[in-house]
Amino acid sequence: MRKKGRQVVLDTETTGLNPKEGHRIIEIGCVELVSRRLTDRQFHMYINPERVVDEGAIEVHGITNEFLQDKPLFKEVVDDFLDFIRGAELVIHNAPFDVGFIDNEFSLVNSNVKQISDICTVFDSLVYARKKHPGQRNSLDALCKRYGIDNSHRDLHGALLDSEILSDVYLLMTGGQLSMLEEDDASGAGQEQVIQRLSSDRLPLTVIQCSDDELVEHQKTLAMLEKSSGACLWNQ
Repeated sequence: MRKKGRQVVLDTETTGLNPKEGHRIIEIGCVELVSRRLTDRQFHMYINPERVVDEGAIEVHGITNEFLQDKPLFKEVVDDFLDFIRGAELVIHNAPFDVGFIDNEFSLVNSNVKQISDICTVFDSLVYARKKHPGQRNSLDALCKRYGIDNSHRDLHGALLDSEILSDVYLLMTGGQLSMLEEDDASGAGQEQVIQRLSSDRLPLTVIQCSDDELVEHQKTLAMLEKSSGACLWNQ
């Protein structure tokens, strides 16, 4: 069952650039957002790709063939992976790359799920960033700089680390105005913001309804504002 407001920010690392050339996934990292709040739930797994990792790929993510030798195969972790992402909206930077690799893995293990779109919707944060910041660099590193997110600990790419960074970028990039005094500079950078992380097992907020008398007084105030200013946003 889909949990309302649930998103999974996802990233993968691979042996190379193209699954059609036999390249495979070697790492999956996911973090969970519920109602735009980071929870403490995550999925992270290194995977034995049953093939050699390209040297160029190792230079990017630093994951060696020797490190992957004793890691599980994709078919051994696919059920846990599906349980984690099922029904969520996936947030992925350059989604066709990761989705293409994941769908290829499903086909290789004859999974009951044939493609990501069977169980999830996908939000491509790169497409969104290009629309929001046309003509500018929109790599994950560039977006971190634009939104004041510290990624100085990111020497190499890593699926879990990148998904955590992307969750911060996504929340700031899609959150509208970040403060009443915010002004973007010429590069589009806003003031540095802090992402609040709440535990997934926190108690729900208490909602206090106004009384009938309070509602009447509220309506009187809105009417006064309407009369004095000629327009009242709250009445529209």
